[in-house]
Amino acid sequence: MTMNPTDTGQSPQRDMTSGSCAPTCLLVTVGCAKNEVDTDRMRALLVDSGFEETDSPVEADVIIVNTCSFLGVATQESVETVLELASISADEGHAHVIMCGCVPSRYGNELAGELPEVDAFVPADKEDRIVSVACDVLGIPLETTPHGSRVLRTIEGASAYVKISDGCDRWCTFCAIPAIRGSYASRPAEAILDEVRMLMEGGVREVVLIGQDTGVWGSDLEGDHDLAWLLLEVAREVRPYRGWVRVLYLQPEGMTDRLIGVLCDCPEVLPYIDIPIQHCVEHVLRDMGRSGSHDELASLFSRLRKEIPGLVLRTTGLVGFPGETEDDLEELCEFIEDVGFDYTSVFAYSAEEGTVAAKLPNQVTEDELTERAQRLQDVAERLGFASTARRMGGEFDVIIDGVEETDEGMELIGHAWFQAPDCDGAVHIESGEASVGDVVRCKIVDAFCYELVGVMVESHLGE
Repeated sequence: MTMNPTDTGQSPQRDMTSGSCAPTCLLVTVGCAKNEVDTDRMRALLVDSGFEETDSPVEADVIIVNTCSFLGVATQESVETVLELASISADEGHAHVIMCGCVPSRYGNELAGELPEVDAFVPADKEDRIVSVACDVLGIPLETTPHGSRVLRTIEGASAYVKISDGCDRWCTFCAIPAIRGSYASRPAEAILDEVRMLMEGGVREVVLIGQDTGVWGSDLEGDHDLAWLLLEVAREVRPYRGWVRVLYLQPEGMTDRLIGVLCDCPEVLPYIDIPIQHCVEHVLRDMGRSGSHDELASLFSRLRKEIPGLVLRTTGLVGFPGETEDDLEELCEFIEDVGFDYTSVFAYSAEEGTVAAKLPNQVTEDELTERAQRLQDVAERLGFASTARRMGGEFDVIIDGVEETDEGMELIGHAWFQAPDCDGAVHIESGEASVGDVVRCKIVDAFCYELVGVMVESHLGE
């Protein structure tokens, strides 16, 4: 951590040293669901230590931005977010600014000179010290006695991401994550299950297990527990609440016989698999530092389709990697089509600083990257829209995520089991009464792109 107390022209800070008022904090997240989990953990630590949360940079005493540096554009967005919030506070408020997460992890001591607007930098592996850092920059005593009995998470919705690991040992040549997050580290099962238990008791109905490489969970822990075992244990925790368990970010090598068996036989574990293949052409995969081939991947997905009833498949395609030819791209598009993925995220290759691939010859031009990404996106949308439309006429349980006001009135927003929260579209329910966290039975009556319209036929299941 680098401390950088700098005069930014902020208005005088409120006097909190007497303990007469609680310090306020604003937390902002840039990046993926894993960052959201880290922010939520910091929020819980701060609130448990006496901080009050605000959504206004003007009212905040400290602004905490949890950053992303997976891609150059994410780093830029993170820095711009920090600068915008610091500027607002300098003009109208009094907040100190703390930058957390991947950007400090990736760039370390370089940041102090580049961002004098920031008072402290906290890398990802030091975020549990956020209370101490916040108290330091505010010049107030550290609260040593937590206000609550245990600090795990705050609970804000019907679905909750739970990190089961951090870091990665794969070192794909295009990816900076191992340099940012470090070596792979499984989170102990006891901590995971304790968090799941608390979330379910607090009203969560779906637990989404995430990590950089979830399939190898447990490989670095003592004993012989693996992801399949963990899923069964999590399922045991959610069963009394009629909850769902979803797991994301599996690599092809992680699809073991035991895991496939759990996906087939455990009703709480959703038959939804997210395997980011990136590509299917063997020489491209090899240059990416990944294993596998077209035939091996095709065989895997064919087996999964046959053995797991009603399986939903999500993947990621990365186009424009150095040396990718037109024929390679065409093969990838045909592969995605042949497998019939329900959802495909498409990324154009980005030459990330410090990665092996950034130094490879035959880099693809920006115009060509855009064109290739659009070609794969067209395939992805054709498949995804068709998969979504096939749900019309069916009846499904839907978890209520929120309520929106429309021109026609209030509308319930939720997602069905075949839709991962935040990325696969939603179910819009135009009439009926329910609260966030309720599970309602809906008949699907319309579809548009990835969005579905449902009519409630039974409410408050699982209450």
